[in-house]
Amino acid sequence: MSTASAAPEYPDKIDGAVLKIAGVVVIGAIMSILDITVVNVALPDLQTTFTGADNPLPYSTVAWTVTAYTLALATVIPLTGWAADRFGTKRLYMLAVALFTAGSVLCAAATSINMLILFRVLQGLGGGLLMPLGMTIMTRAAGPKRMGRLMAILGVPMLLGPILGPIIGGWLIDHYSWHWIFLINLPLGLIALAYAAWALPADSPEPTESFDFIGMLMMSPGLALFLYGISSIPEEGTFFSAKVLGFTIVGLALLVAFVFYSFKPKHPLLDLRLFSNRQLTIATITMFIFAAAFFGGLLLVPTYFQQVRGESPLDAGLLVAPQGIGAMLTMPIAGALADKIPVGRIVPFGLVLIVGGMFAMTQIDGSTSYWGYIIPVLFVMGLGMGATMMPIMTSAIKTLTHHQVARGSTLLNITQQVASSIGVAIMSVVLTNGLKNDKLVSQAQGFHEATKGMTDPAQIQGVLPKFPEVAQILATATPTTAQAKLTEAVSQAMGKVFGNTFWVAAILVALTLIPALMMPRKHEESHFADDDADGVPPVLMH
Repeated sequence: MSTASAAPEYPDKIDGAVLKIAGVVVIGAIMSILDITVVNVALPDLQTTFTGADNPLPYSTVAWTVTAYTLALATVIPLTGWAADRFGTKRLYMLAVALFTAGSVLCAAATSINMLILFRVLQGLGGGLLMPLGMTIMTRAAGPKRMGRLMAILGVPMLLGPILGPIIGGWLIDHYSWHWIFLINLPLGLIALAYAAWALPADSPEPTESFDFIGMLMMSPGLALFLYGISSIPEEGTFFSAKVLGFTIVGLALLVAFVFYSFKPKHPLLDLRLFSNRQLTIATITMFIFAAAFFGGLLLVPTYFQQVRGESPLDAGLLVAPQGIGAMLTMPIAGALADKIPVGRIVPFGLVLIVGGMFAMTQIDGSTSYWGYIIPVLFVMGLGMGATMMPIMTSAIKTLTHHQVARGSTLLNITQQVASSIGVAIMSVVLTNGLKNDKLVSQAQGFHEATKGMTDPAQIQGVLPKFPEVAQILATATPTTAQAKLTEAVSQAMGKVFGNTFWVAAILVALTLIPALMMPRKHEESHFADDDADGVPPVLMH
């Protein structure tokens, strides 16, 4: 068996050579993921940054700072497999870090929300290459027997993002300004570039595949237009607006055309033939539903703490931290178990914890106890996350051949980013419409606008009949307690809207259990060394 003899040998334990390479990948992934969670905390602040406190931007507008980033990530990810073969993983990885760092500096220099959104796109183009490239580099370095523990190492950014992102972002916003949530990437980027230049072995790329220009002309614009349409739903308030339908249908048409076309060329931009691997297909479906539900719901938590409970960005970040701590406890355990037992016996247990947590979050309101309810729930959801995400990725990658890893990583990452964008759009529109349709919340906002600048009580009383829900609250209050009573009532109403929005996330996570129960429950052999006669690609090891 010539193929078997050519296959690289891997030790059973995670050795120093892999850890050295893992350090590079983890720093890059931290930069990419940290920036998503940091910006989540900054959204309420960004609503007033460019227009002033008296004229805040709509939440759906500033949410584009998150959406534009994930949109750019998803658009560039399909190019990763080809570019890695063409230029080599080391060169491409360093280029991605440099692009991400430059985009971060430009974001900090933005003078308008539109400029910030534009520079977030540039930042996302670099960030989109980091995760699939990192997965490819580490998978080739570690081999199949250490895949679960490898994914647990790669999961470190998944932990540090939810823990450190909101805390660092909140502290920087409270003590300095929003600019520093982007400027912090400058020293990280320089460290990552220097570390990558030292730790990653030199590339000797020998490109054997021609670039699929026709596929690119369908896939990347189609993906961008589709996600733009979907992401416009919160702003438009309905799926049936001309803007949403127009972009979504055109994008979807291009994507469908790409699917039919992709089976013709020998080396398509996105290799959908990999879905003939049943394990990869089931893992991808599971990842899609899970990412849409979990990451969409993740956006709601810091926003609830700030908008409903009036917490500062720093305090909101600290309150979200238990979720990451929970994941930190279970992810190494799940990674070790994934190397020994089938992931179909691990993932459903993690999902049950998340489902329970999401359904528990549907019961929150404007005064729900932090330590008695919300923090334990977030901790349980974190435990579930640590036992879910990395084992799903392990299941998908484990049965691919060595040469398929870059393509498989690309499929997984694009699935996660598309799902995240859809999840954020769904949660944003449900929340926005819920707040708009709540009579007290909408009337309180109208009352505030109508009485802005008024000091005469008689004038204010004259406006009240237009806002009966507000009038009902104020009728039972004294002049000294009126504002506090109205604020409390509005907070309770807003809290219930957030709770209702979590129903959508909870149901989606529950649906994830269906494909998860189809994941392998018996041992399956790795096909990592089963490359064809062309030989095994060089392994990134010292």
